[in-house]
Amino acid sequence: KVGYKLVSAPDVLIPSNISESMNTEFIGHEILYFEEIDSTNNYAKKIAYEGCKDGTVVIAEKQTSGRGRLGRTWESGKGEGIWMSVILRPDISPEAIQLITLASSVAVVKAIKDTTGIITGIKWPNDILLDGRKLCGILVEMSSELDRINFVVIGIGINISQDNKDFSEELSNKAISLKSYISQNKKGVDFTRSMIAGKLLTEIE
Repeated sequence: KVGYKLVSAPDVLIPSNISESMNTEFIGHEILYFEEIDSTNNYAKKIAYEGCKDGTVVIAEKQTSGRGRLGRTWESGKGEGIWMSVILRPDISPEAIQLITLASSVAVVKAIKDTTGIITGIKWPNDILLDGRKLCGILVEMSSELDRINFVVIGIGINISQDNKDFSEELSNKAISLKSYISQNKKGVDFTRSMIAGKLLTEIE
Protein backbone atom coordinates (compact mmCIF):
# COMPACT_ATOMS: atom_id res chain seq x y z
CA LYS A 1 0.00 0.00 0.00
CA VAL A 2 2.85 2.37 -0.74
CA GLY A 3 1.97 3.11 -4.35
CA TYR A 4 3.56 2.14 -7.64
CA LYS A 5 7.10 2.17 -8.99
CA LEU A 6 8.03 2.32 -12.67
CA VAL A 7 10.92 -0.15 -12.97
CA SER A 8 11.50 0.23 -16.69
CA ALA A 9 10.27 2.15 -19.71
CA PRO A 10 10.61 1.58 -23.46
CA ASP A 11 13.50 3.40 -25.13
CA VAL A 12 11.39 5.50 -27.48
CA LEU A 13 12.74 8.68 -29.08
CA ILE A 14 9.76 10.85 -28.21
CA PRO A 15 10.48 14.56 -27.54
CA SER A 16 9.80 14.39 -23.78
CA ASN A 17 12.37 11.62 -23.32
CA ILE A 18 15.01 13.44 -25.36
CA SER A 19 14.48 16.79 -23.62
CA GLU A 20 15.37 15.23 -20.25
CA SER A 21 19.00 14.95 -21.44
CA MET A 22 19.04 18.19 -23.44
CA ASN A 23 20.26 21.63 -22.41
CA THR A 24 19.90 23.99 -25.36
CA GLU A 25 18.69 27.49 -26.11
CA PHE A 26 17.10 26.77 -29.49
CA ILE A 27 18.04 23.39 -30.97
CA GLY A 28 15.45 20.70 -30.28
CA HIS A 29 12.78 22.96 -28.82
CA GLU A 30 10.65 21.61 -31.66
CA ILE A 31 11.12 17.88 -32.28
CA LEU A 32 9.02 16.11 -34.90
CA TYR A 33 8.81 12.39 -34.12
CA PHE A 34 7.85 9.64 -36.57
CA GLU A 35 7.55 5.91 -36.05
CA GLU A 36 8.44 5.48 -39.73
CA ILE A 37 9.52 7.84 -42.48
CA ASP A 38 11.28 7.56 -45.82
CA SER A 39 14.17 9.82 -44.82
CA THR A 40 14.48 12.36 -42.02
CA ASN A 41 16.68 14.51 -44.27
CA ASN A 42 14.07 14.54 -47.02
CA TYR A 43 11.34 15.64 -44.62
CA ALA A 44 13.64 18.17 -42.94
CA LYS A 45 14.43 19.82 -46.27
CA LYS A 46 10.74 19.97 -47.10
CA ILE A 47 9.79 21.79 -43.90
CA ALA A 48 12.91 23.97 -44.09
CA TYR A 49 11.73 25.27 -47.46
CA GLU A 50 8.33 25.90 -45.84
CA GLY A 51 9.95 28.10 -43.18
CA CYS A 52 10.27 25.96 -40.05
CA LYS A 53 12.15 27.32 -37.04
CA ASP A 54 15.92 27.33 -36.67
CA GLY A 55 16.87 24.30 -34.60
CA THR A 56 13.91 22.11 -35.55
CA VAL A 57 14.68 18.38 -35.28
CA VAL A 58 13.18 15.46 -37.22
CA ILE A 59 13.66 12.02 -35.67
CA ALA A 60 12.31 8.58 -36.54
CA GLU A 61 12.30 5.04 -35.21
CA LYS A 62 12.72 3.70 -38.74
CA GLN A 63 13.70 5.02 -42.18
CA THR A 64 12.59 3.17 -45.29
CA SER A 65 14.91 5.11 -47.62
CA GLY A 66 17.75 6.25 -45.38
CA ARG A 67 20.79 7.42 -47.29
CA GLY A 68 24.37 8.50 -46.86
CA ARG A 69 26.85 10.36 -49.01
CA LEU A 70 26.98 9.72 -52.76
CA GLY A 71 23.48 8.25 -52.68
CA ARG A 72 24.49 5.20 -50.67
CA THR A 73 21.77 3.38 -48.73
CA TRP A 74 21.80 3.71 -44.94
CA GLU A 75 20.21 0.77 -43.12
CA SER A 76 17.79 2.23 -40.55
CA GLY A 77 15.85 -0.54 -38.82
CA LYS A 78 13.08 0.16 -36.33
CA GLY A 79 14.40 1.00 -32.89
CA GLU A 80 17.95 0.04 -33.86
CA GLY A 81 19.55 3.46 -33.87
CA ILE A 82 19.22 7.22 -33.82
CA TRP A 83 18.00 8.47 -37.19
CA MET A 84 17.82 12.23 -36.89
CA SER A 85 18.06 15.47 -38.87
CA VAL A 86 18.70 18.94 -37.45
CA ILE A 87 17.69 22.08 -39.36
CA LEU A 88 19.89 25.15 -38.89
CA ARG A 89 19.89 28.62 -40.41
CA PRO A 90 23.46 29.77 -39.67
CA ASP A 91 24.73 33.21 -40.60
CA ILE A 92 27.81 31.92 -42.43
CA SER A 93 28.97 31.81 -46.04
CA PRO A 94 28.45 28.66 -48.14
CA GLU A 95 32.23 28.14 -48.18
CA ALA A 96 32.17 27.54 -44.43
CA ILE A 97 29.79 24.57 -44.64
CA GLN A 98 32.59 22.12 -43.84
CA LEU A 99 32.77 23.67 -40.38
CA ILE A 100 29.21 22.44 -39.80
CA THR A 101 30.19 18.89 -40.81
CA LEU A 102 33.27 18.90 -38.59
CA ALA A 103 31.40 20.40 -35.63
CA SER A 104 28.69 17.75 -36.01
CA SER A 105 31.29 14.96 -36.04
CA VAL A 106 32.90 16.31 -32.88
CA ALA A 107 29.46 16.61 -31.25
CA VAL A 108 28.71 12.93 -31.94
CA VAL A 109 32.04 11.82 -30.46
CA LYS A 110 31.54 13.94 -27.34
CA ALA A 111 27.92 12.88 -26.84
CA ILE A 112 28.77 9.18 -27.05
CA LYS A 113 31.73 9.54 -24.70
CA ASP A 114 29.80 11.60 -22.14
CA THR A 115 26.83 9.20 -22.20
CA THR A 116 28.55 5.81 -22.42
CA GLY A 117 32.24 6.40 -21.71
CA ILE A 118 33.08 4.85 -25.10
CA ILE A 119 35.71 6.66 -27.16
CA THR A 120 35.14 6.88 -30.91
CA GLY A 121 37.09 8.53 -33.72
CA ILE A 122 36.38 10.70 -36.73
CA LYS A 123 37.17 9.61 -40.28
CA TRP A 124 36.95 12.82 -42.29
CA PRO A 125 34.64 14.08 -43.50
CA ASN A 126 31.58 12.39 -42.08
CA ASP A 127 32.15 8.97 -40.52
CA ILE A 128 32.44 8.08 -36.85
CA LEU A 129 34.42 4.89 -36.26
CA LEU A 130 34.46 2.45 -33.35
CA ASP A 131 36.94 -0.42 -33.25
CA GLY A 132 37.83 0.33 -36.88
CA ARG A 133 34.25 0.02 -38.13
CA LYS A 134 31.54 2.54 -38.97
CA LEU A 135 29.28 3.46 -36.08
CA CYS A 136 27.77 6.68 -37.40
CA GLY A 137 27.37 8.56 -40.63
CA ILE A 138 26.67 12.27 -41.11
CA LEU A 139 25.08 13.77 -44.20
CA VAL A 140 25.01 17.57 -44.40
CA GLU A 141 22.85 19.15 -47.11
CA MET A 142 22.08 22.82 -47.68
CA SER A 143 20.15 25.38 -49.65
CA SER A 144 22.21 28.44 -50.44
CA GLU A 145 22.71 31.47 -52.64
CA LEU A 146 26.03 32.91 -53.77
CA ASP A 147 26.77 34.73 -50.55
CA ARG A 148 24.56 33.17 -47.90
CA ILE A 149 23.04 29.93 -46.63
CA ASN A 150 19.27 29.62 -46.50
CA PHE A 151 19.35 26.49 -44.35
CA VAL A 152 21.46 23.47 -43.49
CA VAL A 153 20.17 19.98 -42.72
CA ILE A 154 22.46 17.77 -40.63
CA GLY A 155 21.47 14.13 -41.02
CA ILE A 156 22.90 11.82 -38.37
CA GLY A 157 22.58 8.04 -38.20
CA ILE A 158 24.04 6.21 -35.20
CA ASN A 159 23.94 2.42 -34.92
CA ILE A 160 22.81 1.55 -31.40
CA SER A 161 21.36 -1.92 -30.90
CA GLN A 162 22.07 -4.05 -33.98
CA ASP A 163 23.76 -7.42 -33.71
CA ASN A 164 26.25 -8.27 -36.42
CA LYS A 165 23.64 -10.45 -38.14
CA ASP A 166 21.31 -7.46 -38.45
CA PHE A 167 23.61 -5.78 -40.96
CA SER A 168 23.57 -6.78 -44.62
CA GLU A 169 26.32 -9.08 -45.88
CA GLU A 170 28.01 -6.10 -47.50
CA LEU A 171 28.18 -4.21 -44.19
CA SER A 172 28.70 -7.03 -41.69
CA ASN A 173 32.46 -6.46 -41.57
CA LYS A 174 32.29 -2.68 -42.02
CA ALA A 175 29.61 -1.55 -39.57
CA ILE A 176 29.25 -1.81 -35.80
CA SER A 177 26.73 -0.81 -33.15
CA LEU A 178 27.23 0.35 -29.58
CA LYS A 179 25.44 -2.75 -28.32
CA SER A 180 27.66 -5.19 -30.20
CA TYR A 181 30.82 -3.34 -29.10
CA ILE A 182 29.70 -3.37 -25.46
CA SER A 183 28.84 -7.08 -25.71
CA GLN A 184 32.19 -7.97 -27.28
CA ASN A 185 34.12 -6.02 -24.67
CA LYS A 186 31.93 -7.08 -21.72
CA LYS A 187 31.42 -3.49 -20.66
CA GLY A 188 28.61 -2.64 -18.28
CA VAL A 189 27.11 0.55 -19.69
CA ASP A 190 23.62 1.82 -18.92
CA PHE A 191 22.22 4.30 -21.43
CA THR A 192 19.25 4.94 -23.70
CA ARG A 193 18.97 6.30 -27.23
CA SER A 194 17.12 9.30 -25.84
CA MET A 195 20.03 10.12 -23.52
CA ILE A 196 22.48 10.12 -26.44
CA ALA A 197 20.12 12.12 -28.67
CA GLY A 198 19.58 14.81 -26.02
CA LYS A 199 23.28 15.11 -25.31
CA LEU A 200 24.03 15.21 -29.03
CA LEU A 201 21.65 18.11 -29.64
CA THR A 202 23.29 19.99 -26.76
CA GLU A 203 26.77 19.39 -28.22
CA ILE A 204 25.70 20.46 -31.72
CA GLU A 205 24.41 23.77 -30.37
